Amino acid sequence: MTDWLKTTDLDITFLLNPNNIAYYTGYHSEPHERILALILFKDHAPLLFTPGLEAEDAKNSDWSYDVVGYLDTENPWDKIKAEIEKRTKNSTHWAVEKDFITLDRFEALTTSFPQANFETDITHFVQQQKLIKTADEIAIMKEAGQWADFAFEVGFKAIKEGKMEQEIVAEIEYELKKKGIAKMSFDTICLAGDHAASPHGDPGARKIVKDELILFDLGVVHNCYTSDATRTVAYGEPSSEAKKIYQIVLEAQLAAMAAIKPGVKASELDKIARNIITEAGYGPYFNHRLGHGLGSTVHEFPSITETNDMVIQEGMCFSIEPGIYVPGVAGVRIEDCVYVTKNGCESFTRTPKELIYI
Repeated sequence: MTDWLKTTDLDITFLLNPNNIAYYTGYHSEPHERILALILFKDHAPLLFTPGLEAEDAKNSDWSYDVVGYLDTENPWDKIKAEIEKRTKNSTHWAVEKDFITLDRFEALTTSFPQANFETDITHFVQQQKLIKTADEIAIMKEAGQWADFAFEVGFKAIKEGKMEQEIVAEIEYELKKKGIAKMSFDTICLAGDHAASPHGDPGARKIVKDELILFDLGVVHNCYTSDATRTVAYGEPSSEAKKIYQIVLEAQLAAMAAIKPGVKASELDKIARNIITEAGYGPYFNHRLGHGLGSTVHEFPSITETNDMVIQEGMCFSIEPGIYVPGVAGVRIEDCVYVTKNGCESFTRTPKELIYI
């Protein structure tokens, strides 16, 4: 990052996204409404600025540079200004995360540093740095995938007629917590029958009945990295149309997975899956992108869409998750997250994809 500052003639990079701060510092925190910032200088050591109640934790983390905390009774922007001016008097050219910084915080910066130019966006640079995962990162993500597989196992066993969707979610998360998994990577989804026709519906009091499909979408946070996977299973004997939809989605998912290798374009992967679904007559019911990046956060750069011609590279990690959602009938999604190898890809999750009957 310091080298980038020098080559771009920037004086300061100001990061506020907790996930990006964790990536560069090893210190993980959710500051809520308080200010957590990583300030990097062209010619000085970096500074981690934290809420006062977290300062000692930050100092005891893997971060080896300065940590400055502020009290709730202090103005954080006054303190940030003072700390920066201790280190440099000529902070004219700044880079900020334009995809994250809020308007009120941007206005606070421009008020504190009226002489500074904030036109440079650091977002793309950070995305590129996080894009290719190391062997160590992939190893952790494999473990996170194994916990997702465990969660599926718990969820499938929990299916019972008359049970509410939210009861099954509770059982999944309880069993994971007993195993030491403290956090899901997003709110666990369990949707039954026609309820699954909403791709990101909320599990609720809807009860499980026989002869329908049940969709599970879940993932965990493990050693600061995430997993994400979706399976749809049959409880009893679903309708012929529901089973037909499942087979089309499975064909699309397997075809896209088989096409992954370095050199292929993201758009080509999306089109492979989308064409299969469209040719089967369900094109309008596949209403989202094929996939998204995965890493320390569950939705990262890049998007796998038919309009993204980015070339896939070894070490990239992303999801492949085609779906068909027919209101009043059923919703089916099958998702694996993968890491790209020299000649193809490997999935982080191993739960079978052929339709499982409970």
